[in-house]
Amino acid sequence: MTAALDLPVPPQRSRTKAILRWMRRDVRAVLSLSFLLLLLIVSVFAPVLAPYSPIDQDVTQLLLPPSAAHWLGTDDLGRDVLSRLIWGAPNSLYASFLAVGVGVVLGVPIGLLIGFLGGWFDEVTSRFIDALLSFPPIVLAIAVTGALGIGLTNAMLSVGFVFAPVLARLVRAQTLVVKNALYVDAARGFGASTSHIIIKHIVPNAIQPVIVQVTLMLAIALLAEASLSFLSLGVQPPAASWGGMLARAYNYIEIAPEQMYAPGLAILLTALAFNALGESIRVALDPTMKRR
Repeated sequence: MTAALDLPVPPQRSRTKAILRWMRRDVRAVLSLSFLLLLLIVSVFAPVLAPYSPIDQDVTQLLLPPSAAHWLGTDDLGRDVLSRLIWGAPNSLYASFLAVGVGVVLGVPIGLLIGFLGGWFDEVTSRFIDALLSFPPIVLAIAVTGALGIGLTNAMLSVGFVFAPVLARLVRAQTLVVKNALYVDAARGFGASTSHIIIKHIVPNAIQPVIVQVTLMLAIALLAEASLSFLSLGVQPPAASWGGMLARAYNYIEIAPEQMYAPGLAILLTALAFNALGESIRVALDPTMKRR
């Protein structure tokens, strides 16, 4: 009976292989993954790669332009910009994955529960989610950060709380479609339990759009961390943060505009890499788009 129950489920392993084959042929995916892998390596080996300490100050080396000693120059406190850029990478990646992880942990189970149970529970919970989504995300994140306290972890927890209703609504919609599919009806006919249907049938087939959304949310989380750090609500000095570097460089934009280039470009390229990867995964999961 167990084998019969598993027959209607689309083969996940072959689907995964097809996605990987497609992404290997997609230049965007290759470049994005290569850049993100490089960024991960830089984050792990930041203590080795950084030529200077990211927090040591030298008042005799203020706002220096790029040179052989300081490849990206120094900031207004005499700190090496390249070293702070390297040390900002792990903070940015940690922030992005923490925020998205919180959103997934909270949003996906809630969406599955709402979609599967339906009825009055669906109506009440969906209205609450709609109310949360009516607030501007960055304003809601700032409000939650103010309640939890200033700091990188609290800031990204607040962003994760903002992501949760978005993912919950997405998973709910997918669950409503999947739970009425023929292979789910067949599993019920064979006497499958509710937990078996959810784990073996609904989750694998409702999770695909979530994978794409999560990849895109990593870019949004990166920008949110930069924005909150720019407002001094994220990473606190003297720790390095790309958003914090932009905030300090903004004060000297007229006399040392090059201070903004490195952190701004790092944020831009990382966000583009996450977006390009998400778009490639979306195309890989949609056979109709591969033929365009």
